[in-house]
Amino acid sequence: MQIRPLHDRVIIKRLEAETTTSFGIVIPDSAGEKPDQGEVIAVGPGKRDEAGRVIALDVKVGDRVLFGKYSGQTVKVDGQELLVMREEDIMGVLE
Repeated sequence: MQIRPLHDRVIIKRLEAETTTSFGIVIPDSAGEKPDQGEVIAVGPGKRDEAGRVIALDVKVGDRVLFGKYSGQTVKVDGQELLVMREEDIMGVLE
């Protein structure tokens, strides 16, 4: 199954968190925080303005982005945990 976001929504797959520190200490999954970075895997067509014109999104598929810790809605698609959020919830694109 594929998912197609509507309007200005973006589908993001969280990037894996670091499991060891710089000193080599292994951090268990239960103690680690969820990463606040992810990869955009789908984008909607954009938001409409008052005149009905579509305003295109600034992010594209494949971008690595930063977002807030509690941003978006978590959904499961084909056993994979994804985030659905509005483009305005994205803080920046990693280049």
